[in-house]
Amino acid sequence: MMEDSFSRQMLKPAGTPETPREPCPDRILDDAGGAFVMGAVGGSAFHLLKGIYNSPNGSRFIGGTQAVRMNAHRIGGSFAVWGGLYSTFDCTMMYVRQKEDPWNSIIAGATAGGFLAMRQGLTTVARAAAFGGILLALLEGAGIALNKLMAQVQAQNMHMDEGMPENQNTGSSSSSWLGGVFGKKNEEVKKSSGSKTEVLESF
Repeated sequence: MMEDSFSRQMLKPAGTPETPREPCPDRILDDAGGAFVMGAVGGSAFHLLKGIYNSPNGSRFIGGTQAVRMNAHRIGGSFAVWGGLYSTFDCTMMYVRQKEDPWNSIIAGATAGGFLAMRQGLTTVARAAAFGGILLALLEGAGIALNKLMAQVQAQNMHMDEGMPENQNTGSSSSSWLGGVFGKKNEEVKKSSGSKTEVLESF
């Protein structure tokens, strides 16, 4: 039963409200590729500026491009490894806990950070795991707060859209009421003027 429910959850189509990300087997490759692109682009910009700054006059641009060629792929690979491990542990936590919530991402971030620092000692592993967990907790909290804010804005817009016809109706009713009052006054003025002309004609 546990495996059947997990397989059904894995086969859900992407983009649904329940699973806004890719389903779990494809999520690993998707996150790894996105992390590689992000690391390569960010690392290229950083090392290009660093190479231009550290190179002598007359060869600054050449030094910047050489620094990009030497370091961009390395940073992209490091980001890809972290993204792949994070998605792998995220899918593992989803399988173990049979639910998808922010705790999976937090635990996956802490586990991936600690796993990458395994060769540097237990102290470094604990520090890296704490850093990864806190970073993912902050990201998840910011995402939840942003979603709540967007939901409140959408609800306010819906209430404003629903209230517009009522305001228009009240405005039309008030204008018709005012028009009726002034129309009655005009009729009374016309009647009074007509009676005066009849009296004058009789004289």
